[in-house]
Amino acid sequence: MSETSAAAVDMTRLSTSDPDFSARLDALLAWEGVSDHEVQQRVADIIAGVRERGDAALVDYTHRFDRLNVTGMAELTLDAARLEQAYRGLPQEQRDALTQAAERIRLYHEHQKSTSWSYVEDDGTVLGQQVTPLDRAGIYVPGGKAAYPSSVLMNAIPAHVAGVREIVMVVPTPDGVLNELVLAAAHLAGVQHVFTIGGAQAVAAMAYGTESVPRVDKIVGPGNIYVATAKRAVFGQVGIDMIAGPSEILVVSDGATDPDWLAMDLFSQAEHDEDAQALLISWDEQHLAQVEASIARLLPTLEREAIVRESLARRGALIHCRGRGEAVELINRIAPEHLELSMADPEALLPEVRHAGAIFMGRYTAEVLGDYCAGPNHVLPTSGTARFSSPLGVYDFLKRSSVIHCSEAGASALGRVASVLARGESLTAHARSAEYRIKAR
Repeated sequence: MSETSAAAVDMTRLSTSDPDFSARLDALLAWEGVSDHEVQQRVADIIAGVRERGDAALVDYTHRFDRLNVTGMAELTLDAARLEQAYRGLPQEQRDALTQAAERIRLYHEHQKSTSWSYVEDDGTVLGQQVTPLDRAGIYVPGGKAAYPSSVLMNAIPAHVAGVREIVMVVPTPDGVLNELVLAAAHLAGVQHVFTIGGAQAVAAMAYGTESVPRVDKIVGPGNIYVATAKRAVFGQVGIDMIAGPSEILVVSDGATDPDWLAMDLFSQAEHDEDAQALLISWDEQHLAQVEASIARLLPTLEREAIVRESLARRGALIHCRGRGEAVELINRIAPEHLELSMADPEALLPEVRHAGAIFMGRYTAEVLGDYCAGPNHVLPTSGTARFSSPLGVYDFLKRSSVIHCSEAGASALGRVASVLARGESLTAHARSAEYRIKAR
């Protein structure tokens, strides 16, 4: 029997040699992020309310959901001076850390900039691509259970680097509690507008605009099921980054990394919430047992022990495989949000990794460094979507327009091709439009 408990920790043990391994792994990975009909209906009602009543609806929903008794949007709006005040008021250590993280994130994303390009064909026709930033981006920052200044930096800085003209940020403040680190991060990241609203109503406000909240072109940033459902509902009216699921980490160890380090790496994602997923793969069975013992010993020392314990019991696993080849197969099958290659030679595996949001190389590169300050973005594809999605970046805030400038000779040559194809599709107006520009031979 490969499923055991580590002392008082109820965590799944799997082995690729088990006959039912594939089915059990699929069950462990299964995550349905789609909200039920009741949530969808509530969100639809909220969106309709914001579209019909604008600011008045935002005030009402804020009173109902965040327990704030305000009379107008002026009380839910923070100006640039308030953001700078938050930054200046931080303890020096926090201010320095936040500033250093922001600069590292900015420097990394500067490398992602795209440029316009063109080329000239022999007949003088010019073809190319024009790259332009979005006019306005909306950033959703979670509030409530926890505050995430790192999310402000990761979402707003790429937009700023891309050249977005205006960045609008919404952040719920239940019971009126403002987080100074979040506001300071907004100051550093170049955010122009901050509204202390949240939930589906904040998403609706950014998607459609109200008297106070500007309408944006794209909404990015994580949130609860109501936020995710609202983002899905307004997609098409605005762009969105993704529908994010729970946080995930997959660690692959060669057996030589300190088991305590790996236990804490797993905890670092499991502490997000009870649905987070922490997985460890190794071909060293004794090493897995050592990590299991570290988990049991260190878990009671955590401030968020109850959340971590539930997360590990519900969706965590220690997986024994038969070698590096199987480990790579599992990586690409799982397509994790965060992948740690905790081994002496991670470069040897890297070319074979096709599906992962972010890859942390070597024993010393803890995933948490990517969360805060390494530089690459921590907004990553979850729930296996790394098979077709990428981390948030500057490119998410840029648009590409095709540029076609035909010379007289080019229009004539292309017109002959277009005419044949258009008539083949029985679109004669298409054909005649092209034919008018064909030069007689």
